Amino acid sequence: MLDSPARPRLQDPVREVGCLVAGEWITAGEQSERTGPWVRAVVSRARQADHADIDVAREYARRAAGTVARLAPAARAAVLERAAALAGERRSEVARLLALELGKPLKDGLGEMDRVADTFAVSAAEARQINGEVLPVAGWARGVGNTAFTYRAPAGVALAITPFNAPANLLAHKLAASFAAGNTTIVKPPPQAPAASAALVSLLLEAGMPPEAVQLLHGDAEMGARLCAAPEVAVISFTGGADTGAAVARAAGAKRLVLELGGNAATIVCEDADIDHAAKVCARTGYSNSGQSCISVQRVYVHRSRYERFVAALTDAVRALRLGDPLDAATDVGSMVDDAAAERVVRWTAEAVAAGATVTTGGQRDGATVVPTVVAAPPADAAVVREEVFGALVSVLPYDDFDAVLATCNESRYGLQAGLFTSDIHRIVTAWRDLQVGGLVVNGSSNFRLDHVPFGGVKDSGFGRESPRFMIEDYTVVKTLMLRGISLWTGQEGQE
Repeated sequence: MLDSPARPRLQDPVREVGCLVAGEWITAGEQSERTGPWVRAVVSRARQADHADIDVAREYARRAAGTVARLAPAARAAVLERAAALAGERRSEVARLLALELGKPLKDGLGEMDRVADTFAVSAAEARQINGEVLPVAGWARGVGNTAFTYRAPAGVALAITPFNAPANLLAHKLAASFAAGNTTIVKPPPQAPAASAALVSLLLEAGMPPEAVQLLHGDAEMGARLCAAPEVAVISFTGGADTGAAVARAAGAKRLVLELGGNAATIVCEDADIDHAAKVCARTGYSNSGQSCISVQRVYVHRSRYERFVAALTDAVRALRLGDPLDAATDVGSMVDDAAAERVVRWTAEAVAAGATVTTGGQRDGATVVPTVVAAPPADAAVVREEVFGALVSVLPYDDFDAVLATCNESRYGLQAGLFTSDIHRIVTAWRDLQVGGLVVNGSSNFRLDHVPFGGVKDSGFGRESPRFMIEDYTVVKTLMLRGISLWTGQEGQE
């Protein structure tokens, strides 16, 4: 727990971060400062893009699209493989930036950089697999005598809008997949992590990504809306809240969208589960990155016969987490993104208690740092159950009937990912079929992801799947070639 609220004296220099526009880093102009939520001092300063920058970036992207598209897939893959190696070499450097800008513990930041390296490597492999097909047109009478082919062509200009909670890996997903597909990409990073985002872009350029392939523009929501509406942009990949995702869709108009939005993930613990193991997993994955993940454990439904034991085991495991300085390698839980986010967690906790819930541990904050909180038996209409907490809080609720708890989970407006602890194959298949989510993790919590496995949700959790293979499908268009009068097959020719 939080032994002392004292903050370390910041030794790191303020990182000056520029915009990358038309192949040039621009630092002169309006700046925005980022105050680290743990160190409580300015840690980075980012140059803000203006309207002129947006116009230049749009025109440059339009012209650059053809240049990037002509790069052979092998060349794109080679760049991404070098980037994967560099990500491994720079993992400590970027993890420190994440700790300073976001209060993310070093162990979480190092894990994120390991995922970045994986994402680059998987994107490289997928670049080598982009292909087309020979269509079976001769299988129908009108197609006899003709041949048709397809291939996946780059969409052209992509816009990647990344969130603060995993700014390195989610930038890697969007930018690496877009480049693997042969696109040029404009990146709008989160204002809370400008230095970490710029570090990833710089790493890719060092790995050999051509300057025509990426631009980086720091700015506010108004700038993001202008980029979404830009006619040059063919596809937008956005990760963030549901309300902001709806605004992105409105601003974009008739464009291809990949929206990975919010969640209030449920995990179900059945009576046959190993309760101590399930509790330890939920403690570890419910508070990593201070719970600031769209699949972080938020609602845990435990069979009533095991409920009290689970609450006690979870409480003990959560109290054992080390809370404090994110720059300390032993820290498990650092700060949330800002004081307002931390206050929301504390306020929603108090509201749940007023409605009859019990707090078994936590419920307080020091600035942006929330003591990991367990809320037992909140009412179904409490904000900690109904909304996306996105913070260091886990609610535990009892259930009696398996089919009924599946229905309860489905009452959420969200449907991103769920967890299930059981050895009953019938329950596993039933949950996979009936839960309205994009993914189910068995004998694990909702908070587990492999970066080469399709990831995404339903309902207000968005649409599209974010892994390199599936993102390349979104970042490309199918083009067809029809050869009239040329065929591998003999026989009666087709008719007009």
